[in-house]
Amino acid sequence: MSVEILDGSTVRSFVEDEPAFNSSVDGRFAALDADHDGLLTYAEMAGELMSLRVLEKHFGVDEAAAEPGELAGLYRALFERFDRDGSGKVDRQEFRAEMREVMLAVANGLGFLPVQMVVEEGSFLKVAVDRELGQLAKAA
Repeated sequence: MSVEILDGSTVRSFVEDEPAFNSSVDGRFAALDADHDGLLTYAEMAGELMSLRVLEKHFGVDEAAAEPGELAGLYRALFERFDRDGSGKVDRQEFRAEMREVMLAVANGLGFLPVQMVVEEGSFLKVAVDRELGQLAKAA
């Protein structure tokens, strides 16, 4: 993990750089595709979805534990957002499309004022920051 400064334009610029964004998303897709069939099942995506810690409230501590059935339903609903055609599996195009929407929502949420945040190595946010820093270094 590292502490980085970013804003919505950092993320938006990364998403709009289609070759860079697709390369990063495709890398994550390949890492999740355990059986290398070009499709992600719920089982293959479950760990990634759970790592999002969607109910996390404050500094890594969940305030109210959700019922196991509630959490399972929540993660299943997240998977269904990716599975746009309802086939029960997520192909590369569906994964790209949903990740694009997720990252643009993050960009909109961040807004235009820089914020300091802790980001995980290898995360899409870290890739976006590193990409922007690389561009700034080339311009200098």
